[in-house]
Amino acid sequence: MKVVGRFAPTPSGRMHMGNLFAALLAWLSVRSQGGTMILRMEDLDSQRTSSLNADRIRRDLEWLGLDWDVETTPQSLRTERYLEQLSVLEEKGLLYPCFCTRSRLHSLTAPHASEGVFVYDGHCLALSEEEKKAMGRPPSWRVQVPCEEISFTDGVQGLYVEHLKTQCGDFVVRRADGAFVYQLAVVVDDGDAGVTEVVRGRDLLNSTPRQMYLQRLFGYETPAYYHVPMLMSSDGRRLSKRDRDMDLEELSETLSAQAIVGRLAQWAGLNPAGESVTPQELVKSFSWKQVDKEDVYIRDG
Repeated sequence: MKVVGRFAPTPSGRMHMGNLFAALLAWLSVRSQGGTMILRMEDLDSQRTSSLNADRIRRDLEWLGLDWDVETTPQSLRTERYLEQLSVLEEKGLLYPCFCTRSRLHSLTAPHASEGVFVYDGHCLALSEEEKKAMGRPPSWRVQVPCEEISFTDGVQGLYVEHLKTQCGDFVVRRADGAFVYQLAVVVDDGDAGVTEVVRGRDLLNSTPRQMYLQRLFGYETPAYYHVPMLMSSDGRRLSKRDRDMDLEELSETLSAQAIVGRLAQWAGLNPAGESVTPQELVKSFSWKQVDKEDVYIRDG
């Protein structure tokens, strides 16, 4: 089976080294196997993303030597396709409206709640039709999950197990404002494009069981997953666009493309001395066995 990988940036700003770390590893994995590389703009949030930022991302990737074979339709133009798949969940009797306020959701407690993610208690599943009509506001839409464990072996992090009902709960697939959420969109996008491997940051590891559940409902094959380490600033913060941590725009003023790739490869364990290098020069010797699963702490700048 031909390997199909993808890099799916959010065009909400200029890329930083954390974004590019995942992009380089995704690219190397695909190119080392003679596969197809897809570029997809994840622009679901129209308030934060723009075509200008998307153009900058394309130019930055080209400058660094990270090419792609296909660019698929951006998420902002795939609403009709997401609606089709939402109807699949409805036909299966798994979709229901949720009227819970943000304050109620934040009041929930659960032993596995972390980073602002709460295990939903199914409150709105039991609402009568009269109670739903009395709410007077549009709902978000949740998909019911079964009482079962989903496990997979990640190519970097190893075995990961999550109980859908107790560690996740019924989750939102469409927001009250009509926007589709990442969990549904990414499954449909990857499934329709025939993606066979997904390389992304370790922060998305715990979303994978939800996506595997949706893949099963939609009839998609589950890709191989590689959740790579996060790049952390010296004070323990995750690099972010908002804070312009190691922003490529600033770095490119003093560093060549080869120097930046060399630094990324060094953090990945692929280029111990940190020499300047092109992505193409790394392809022949690339192996996932060289990539450590622990986060990388770096000095800013």
